[in-house]
Amino acid sequence: MKNRSNLKIFTTLLSVLACCAFLPTMRAQLPPEIPGNPDGCYPAFTTAEGCNALHQLLGGIGNTAVGWYSNFLAGDASFNTSVGAGTLALDSGVGSGQNTAVGTAAMILNTTGNSNVAVGTNALVFNDSGFGNNAIGVFALYNNFDGIRNNTLGRIALFNNIDGNNNSAVGDFALSENITAGENTAIGAFALENNDSTGSGSAHGNTAVGANALNSNTDGSELTAVGEAALVFNDTGNDNIAVGSFALFSNVTGSTNTAVGARSLATNNADDNTAVGFNALGANDSGGANVAVGNRALAANTIGAVNTAVGSLALETNTTGTENTAVGRRALEFLDGGHENTAVGWGAGSNYTGTETNNICIGDQTSGVTGENNNIRIGENSPSEGIVVGSNPGINAVIMGTGLGSGGLSIVQTILGSTIQVGANLTGGTCFIGDISGADVGASPLVRVTAAGQLGVNVSSARFKKDIESMGKTSEAIFSLRPVTFHYKRDVTNTPAVGLIAEEVAKVNPDLIFKDKEGKPFSVRYEDINVLLLNEFLKEHKKVEEQQASIAELKSTVAQQKKDFQATVAQLTARLDQQASEIQKVSAQVEMSKPAPQVVVNKP
Repeated sequence: MKNRSNLKIFTTLLSVLACCAFLPTMRAQLPPEIPGNPDGCYPAFTTAEGCNALHQLLGGIGNTAVGWYSNFLAGDASFNTSVGAGTLALDSGVGSGQNTAVGTAAMILNTTGNSNVAVGTNALVFNDSGFGNNAIGVFALYNNFDGIRNNTLGRIALFNNIDGNNNSAVGDFALSENITAGENTAIGAFALENNDSTGSGSAHGNTAVGANALNSNTDGSELTAVGEAALVFNDTGNDNIAVGSFALFSNVTGSTNTAVGARSLATNNADDNTAVGFNALGANDSGGANVAVGNRALAANTIGAVNTAVGSLALETNTTGTENTAVGRRALEFLDGGHENTAVGWGAGSNYTGTETNNICIGDQTSGVTGENNNIRIGENSPSEGIVVGSNPGINAVIMGTGLGSGGLSIVQTILGSTIQVGANLTGGTCFIGDISGADVGASPLVRVTAAGQLGVNVSSARFKKDIESMGKTSEAIFSLRPVTFHYKRDVTNTPAVGLIAEEVAKVNPDLIFKDKEGKPFSVRYEDINVLLLNEFLKEHKKVEEQQASIAELKSTVAQQKKDFQATVAQLTARLDQQASEIQKVSAQVEMSKPAPQVVVNKP
């Protein structure tokens, strides 16, 4: 591995340390002795066993050192436990302590780091101030300097970690190349081995469970891989989830993918895919935004995008087709290169083997026809109609499209022997419906059906009419009609209705009704009655206009007569006034001409 040079450097340093430490002893050819009796009691809850173990202990308490130069510079450090040659040799500062180191050179260079556990030869060798780390295994967390709260169990696990925090590595070489990234979890041999090997720190929040899971990841983040070799080659892809052996195996840069199932999305290198099931989207390369749920669903897809397959073997052979939807086992199983198809049901669309486009098949084994486009099929398996509804190629319930001879829509029911045809190839562009069973309706139908089975509406252009005459008195027949209220017998809501009785109308005017094929009155031609009403209205309107003209003329005559009368009255009044004046003058003259009255005086 590429860190063997570090091992050589460490071995060299250890050799130099040993030479320096033993130089006086080598000269005297006598080993140094710990003062006092090695088997006796030591002050401050301290235990030391081994050459120069706890040699520089000052104020520290509760330390246990067993091994050559174990906890050599203990100083004021307390509550350390070191077992093995060189373990915690430099740990001495105030605040350091509560470390446990078991194994040759375990935590040999630790100075102030505390609350660490190192079990294994050369575990946490370069730890300086990092705390809360647990390293179990040979060379586990070997290069950790100030990283905190890391946990390892396995040989060379988190080997290169320097200042990454909150990582967990279980298994040989798990997260061995991680340098600064944090919050990663690796369980399994070689899991996340190359994570953060660039030292960028961006490869964080990853979870790998299984041998070689996320082995090649360098800078990808927020990744989850569960299973042997899951996401093994992921490098810079982010937010991927792989559950199952070899799931998202070849993914390098693809992001936001979800693969659940062995070999699902195994060769993927695109984004936004979801695969659930063995080998689902197994061959996908650059196709994005696909959804595959089921064993081998979309298994052969390579560059096809925005496909949805739910069901085992659904869209299995599609490679380049896009925007297809298949729901059901073997739905659109053999489609290869087709686009915008929808199939729902077991084996639906199974006859589509190439580039068929824009078809809809609904129903089990609604297989469609090879090479067709722009068709809709429901529960049917017959040839080339645009829309097919039914279950038997020989007794189609509903067929719409071409290939029907003269009918675009054909409904055949062999039990009743009834047929409906609607199409554009009939003579004159007409549409015929024959043998339709009558049904009560609440109003006059918008579409008329003649006794000959012709379907359509009344035309009004003079181009289609002859013998055009004014209606005259024909409309007076409506005065003999009897409007009634009633309820339809088949109306479950029993809603009151108004209208006419066809039999009664037939007695007044047979032309105002429709008859059934037996010649019996069936329906009333209410639209014709409306025209009769219009004619009567126009006649009455004409009468009203004539009466209005006569009234206007009479009003004019009366007004003139009134004016003349008023003028005559005025003249007579003037004459009477003049006569009164003259009479008054005559009366005055008469009074003046009368003799004076004589007065007789009686004497006593």
